[in-house]
Amino acid sequence: MPRFRVEQYELHAYEYEVEAEDEAHAIQMLFDGAAEPTGNPPEYIETAEDFGMPTDENRELADQLRSLGVPVGEAVIPSIRAIRRVE
Repeated sequence: MPRFRVEQYELHAYEYEVEAEDEAHAIQMLFDGAAEPTGNPPEYIETAEDFGMPTDENRELADQLRSLGVPVGEAVIPSIRAIRRVE
């Protein structure tokens, strides 16, 4: 039986620390890459259902998924970034 590698979009939260004069500057510094990771492991939030493989570029796969009862959006196959056969 073939094996596949599936990439899924997920939301994770990371903690950073930064010295700043106020919250706005702390966020600005984070966006500028000046914050340091705390070293705590990332926290899993949820799968990213708003991101996915475009259905217009993967019409056959989207139709197969629908026939299997898998929810597929109009624009994307929710949370799936890529799939490839590995064996």
